[in-house]
Amino acid sequence: TSSAGGVHNAAERAYRLGCNTLQIFSSSPRQWAPYELSAPQCDDMTRLRDRYGLKPLVIHTNYLINLAATNETFLKKSIEAFRGEVERALALCAEYLVLHPGSFRGAHREAGLLQTAAAIAAATQGLDLAKGGLAILIENTAGAEFSLGGSFEQVAEVLDRLRGLVPVAACIDTCHVHVAGYDIVSEAGMRATLAHLDETIGFQNVRVWHCNDAKAARGSKLDRHQHVGKGTIGLEPFRRLLNDPRFAHAAFIAETPIDQPGDDKKNVATLKKLVAKEMNS
Repeated sequence: TSSAGGVHNAAERAYRLGCNTLQIFSSSPRQWAPYELSAPQCDDMTRLRDRYGLKPLVIHTNYLINLAATNETFLKKSIEAFRGEVERALALCAEYLVLHPGSFRGAHREAGLLQTAAAIAAATQGLDLAKGGLAILIENTAGAEFSLGGSFEQVAEVLDRLRGLVPVAACIDTCHVHVAGYDIVSEAGMRATLAHLDETIGFQNVRVWHCNDAKAARGSKLDRHQHVGKGTIGLEPFRRLLNDPRFAHAAFIAETPIDQPGDDKKNVATLKKLVAKEMNS
């Protein structure tokens, strides 16, 4: 949901879109410049969320952040930026902060895992996430070379490294799952993929689903989101997922393109229509 004009405005937009949860960026997603939230902005966000029943509030971290970076200057910037993300998430009383686990180009995967854990520990030093009700969600990736999180096993590995440091869980992106090579299109494939998800990450640890269709083919490793039902995943997998009682605790969020004004509302409406009436009541 757009935060143009102030993060609190995102709550109004989410309500007008027909949402009962929302995801925002708390600063520019592609700039290092820090953003300072005012106390009135935070208070307004909390007030509007309460009024409209918007829960949870999910914040997505800046795309530039790479806590597995081998370049010291870039790593320092990433740690500073991530600390700012955590501070803003706490100020906004957000429940979740979504993080891409990073790219370990120039190092071994084990070194990347260790670096990510150390960077998160450094960035969150002195901040009480548990007291603030905030958990960091590790998002699965599209499986590109050198990226952490391209498989359920890798996400589980990152979570294991972080437990004891900060409250952690997972965010699973359907487009990323599909282009990483998992079958969620066929009914049998979806059943097998979800069984594997439970064995590795655990259903209870999946707090957010990013419901995105894909422009690219299964196994392509290309992260290109498409409107729900208009891509290579199709409508039925989303229907199965949204009506799966094992994810009744999770939030479902669309990160679909806005090619034309109103596309965001159409995608939300498409997802809501797929939910069985008894689950809507």
